Amino acid sequence: MRAEGLTTFLREFLRDPLTVAAVAPSSARLADLIGAPVPHTGDPLVVELGPGTGAFTAAVQSRLAGRGHHLAVEINTRFARTLAARFPGVEVAVDDARRLPELLAERGHRHADVIVSGLPWAAFSADQQDELLTAVTGSLAPDGAFTTFAYSFARWAPSARRLRESLSARFDEVVISRTVIANAPPAFVYFCRRPRVPARPHTLVHT
Repeated sequence: MRAEGLTTFLREFLRDPLTVAAVAPSSARLADLIGAPVPHTGDPLVVELGPGTGAFTAAVQSRLAGRGHHLAVEINTRFARTLAARFPGVEVAVDDARRLPELLAERGHRHADVIVSGLPWAAFSADQQDELLTAVTGSLAPDGAFTTFAYSFARWAPSARRLRESLSARFDEVVISRTVIANAPPAFVYFCRRPRVPARPHTLVHT
């Protein structure tokens, strides 16, 4: 993370801690895990939600290596400006992630192949979480992948349990990574595949 990016991150956290919900950008190790489903071949459409100053963006761009299309949806205008300047190959939309289906339709896309998220789920109400996940599952290709992360220290907080249950209800498969100790604070990743209706049974696997 460049010094100016870290400065921007800290400033925005102090300005609006509930929206930013972290005091430092994610580590390179966590970013690599988040971006793992991005294929090394083809021309995938990758959507990034809540990219902040670009910790996950860099990992996604590295995997794409100039292929496909990378759309980053960031509601914070200052983060968006920093992101656009740092990654000219990324299309940055200053908008609410809950509008993702509309944002894709406006650009002539039906589905994203991969959606990665840096959104602060713990800061959202139950209704907000539900609306965001509805936008994600409504925007993801049937064989697509969704990744997001959570902090280990808050794993059993009500909002964290609610997120885990919602993911399990909305995807055929939810795989939880090992804890990334090198992140500050330590975190883990949810790998979600095959969006579906909530009534079907789910698989929750720890690796």
